[in-house]
Amino acid sequence: MKHLYKSTAAFLLLLPLGSASFAAEPQKAPEPTKDMPMHQGMGMGMGMMGGMSEEQMDQHMRAMQEHMLAMHDLSNQILAEKDPAKKEQLKNQQLQLMKSHHSQMMMKH
Repeated sequence: MKHLYKSTAAFLLLLPLGSASFAAEPQKAPEPTKDMPMHQGMGMGMGMMGGMSEEQMDQHMRAMQEHMLAMHDLSNQILAEKDPAKKEQLKNQQLQLMKSHHSQMMMKH
């Protein structure tokens, strides 16, 4: 009986160490295959960009940067505007920019 207690105690002391090393192992993403949809295995959205050349990726990033700058510029103008009518007009302009960007993204997909 004493041996059973010692074995159980040793097991209970070592159990957290074994679980911690198991939990620390990083999870690997599945390798993409021909039959797998493009968004699987590469992270959502990276399937489309994965086939881009370095120049295409740079152009894409620059276009995203231009869009972000335009959005931030409009946001700053909206926040600084005191006239409610002008503020609403700027909000509508920003909304149109957002809709335009969204429709472009949907056409690419």
